[in-house]
Amino acid sequence: MNKIISKKQFSEKVFCIEVEAPLIARSCRPGNFIIVRVDHHSERVPYTIAKADAQKGTLTMVIQEVGRSSTKLCQLEVGDEIVDIVGPLGTPSRIEKYGTVVCAGGGIGIAAILPILTALKQAGNKVISVLAGRSKELVIMVDDVRQYSDEVIIMTDDGSYGEKGVVTVGVEKVIQREHVDKVLAIGPPIMMKFTSLLAKKYGIPNDVSLNTIMVDGTGMCGACRLTIGGKTKFVCIDGPEFDGDLVDWDEMFKRMGTFKEIEAKDMAVPNPADKKGSDHSSSSINNVGDEASADSEKSSSIDKNSVSTDEANEPEEVWRKALRKELKPKERTAIPRVQMPELDPAYRATTRLEEVNIGLTPEMAMQEAKRCLDCPKPTCVEGCPVGIHIPDFIKHIEHGDFLQAASILKETSALPAVCGRVCPQEKQCESRCIHLKMNSPAVAIGYLERFAADYERESGQMTLPKIAPSTGIKVAVVGSGPSGLSFAGDMVKRGYEVYVFEALHEIGGVLKYGIPEFRLPNRIVDVEIENLRRMGVHFQTDTIVGKTISIDELKEMGFKGIFVGSGAGLPNFMGIEGENSINILSSNEYLTRVNLMDAANPETDTPLIIGKRVLVIGGGNTAMDSCRTAKRLGADVTLVYRRSEAEMPARLEEVKHAKEEGVHFLTLHNPQSYKADEKGRVCAAVLDVMRLGEPDASGRRRPEVTGETVTVECDQVIVAVGVSPNPLVPKSIEGLELGRKNTIVVSDQMQSSRPEIYAGGDIVRGGATVILAMGDGRRAAASMAERLAL
Repeated sequence: MNKIISKKQFSEKVFCIEVEAPLIARSCRPGNFIIVRVDHHSERVPYTIAKADAQKGTLTMVIQEVGRSSTKLCQLEVGDEIVDIVGPLGTPSRIEKYGTVVCAGGGIGIAAILPILTALKQAGNKVISVLAGRSKELVIMVDDVRQYSDEVIIMTDDGSYGEKGVVTVGVEKVIQREHVDKVLAIGPPIMMKFTSLLAKKYGIPNDVSLNTIMVDGTGMCGACRLTIGGKTKFVCIDGPEFDGDLVDWDEMFKRMGTFKEIEAKDMAVPNPADKKGSDHSSSSINNVGDEASADSEKSSSIDKNSVSTDEANEPEEVWRKALRKELKPKERTAIPRVQMPELDPAYRATTRLEEVNIGLTPEMAMQEAKRCLDCPKPTCVEGCPVGIHIPDFIKHIEHGDFLQAASILKETSALPAVCGRVCPQEKQCESRCIHLKMNSPAVAIGYLERFAADYERESGQMTLPKIAPSTGIKVAVVGSGPSGLSFAGDMVKRGYEVYVFEALHEIGGVLKYGIPEFRLPNRIVDVEIENLRRMGVHFQTDTIVGKTISIDELKEMGFKGIFVGSGAGLPNFMGIEGENSINILSSNEYLTRVNLMDAANPETDTPLIIGKRVLVIGGGNTAMDSCRTAKRLGADVTLVYRRSEAEMPARLEEVKHAKEEGVHFLTLHNPQSYKADEKGRVCAAVLDVMRLGEPDASGRRRPEVTGETVTVECDQVIVAVGVSPNPLVPKSIEGLELGRKNTIVVSDQMQSSRPEIYAGGDIVRGGATVILAMGDGRRAAASMAERLAL
């Protein structure tokens, strides 16, 4: 936690807070910002840093009460703690000797400009500071600014302090009397725009610092994107400082108003969560104990086991041989493949927290397990990226020993309950099943994996895999997604001391922010993570390796090996006209708001505009997750995909579920441009009508434009056209070889160009499934362990 050690009130709604944050204070640079989450209900809000004291380990920030979360922050007192602070974020200011620099600060922007003007002065510049506010009480930190300025000019709208007038009046007086080499402006957007236009008028280079809407602050969501110099930039990683001449100010003003109506309504109505003062996170790791109790109660309705004590003690080779003789292969292949019980489509389309697939009963699981031929050379195992001993766990299910089946799964998989739900088994293990050569459906390996993992959890008899004696060697994991968790699980089993560093406030990566609860409940992920914690894995949230702490600092702390599994969190956009209109979101932003931040819950502060006519662009699993989520929030949803349904990369089950729930499919169409209303909100999409040509590199037929277009009305668009590796981590590591789109180049053993650093998952592949990422983690763990043992 981050304790508040001092607090000042500058005006009725402006406060200065100093808070403990030693790691951030030590690594902070002028121009950086932080993301703050006040409590478990609050949104993630960006704040600029007024001061960073590395010796005291504190940050000072100035906050103005605007929305619910900022009001909560201002209401905290000395001794209170802020739940989450992450940073430092953004690209630091470019500090060099320019000559004479005019620093224009307006309102609380004065606090943001303070560390920058300080650094400029220390670099040998002549610094002239022009501070402005509506009245005297809103011109803050004047003494601090004077300390590092050659001159301070104060402007107030009402003339109550300094000269009467706006900031540009003071700036222009300086420009007219002497040569100015650079202008820097931080404050309200309108003030920065006109300061920039003034500097441009006189031909003076100028920078502005933009404080836009954000969710994660690391480039993952794209909420902060703006047009800069005709190109879309992400303020959180490309900025926050930009050449003011290149900023599309009209677009910025409109985007800054995205949630104004929602925020006004929220401030007028008390938040129920404020009265309760408790954490309503439905999937917090803190609740795992409660979940386990609930699961234990639920398990009482399950047949505890079909195996008698004598049978359980019988050697495996004996009962397994007997099982093979019970049914002939033809009899096994004649058994129909089990059908997964599901919630009714009409009902499930109204609930986003209830899982669609209900799960198999013990009787169903044992019957399906009989279909497995127990092949002497199981090709299904070859199709599993983590090498699960598939016939072994399935035969234990057939034998009725469900707990042992779960134990076998955990020998090679850190997340069996997760994989049993979201892995595309039909393209991996099940695609290699011998049944397919007999014109019979593959054994439902995924359903059985889920059954065994769920049974163990619900039985209250969860066990941990064997842990080797401690090696005394520390290894670090960057990112807590599937590859990182898989790597951590394998390394801790080998006796290594494992520390996982996660940038977000929750452990789980894409499993938490990207996959909806109706497909993967958070409580399932939390139990899997808690198992890793019980095995000895250490987790640290709100820590960005490369920002909060560097790779070299990790090495200085004694870490002998580092695995980078930071994922592919950078959302792709299409770069078409109107794409930055209000209410056009990346799937990452949309799903993060709904899944991670629980924005659809009225007791939380994160805003969410709920569309009525929603278009989802794309044909993968993320597109399906987005359209099915929007449907559950009451929208009329249309999926727009540029190829035909046969080419969709999404799982067949997801396509089936989406159709059953009422999602419309508009295939062979692709957005050409978007139209917006006078407020900048999207109101229609112009779609190219497509046809299929020859196959491309992916093996799918290439979509071609026919020349026809159609216009479809909409009030929300969710763009799910893929992601790219986030450059935040790889670009911070000196000497690391990078490939296309900032992927990390690795060997077959997942080792990078720096021998102590390994990597896997989306940061290497550019986009992959959960199970492929987990396979990378396992391979990296085996390779690193071999290297460290030398």
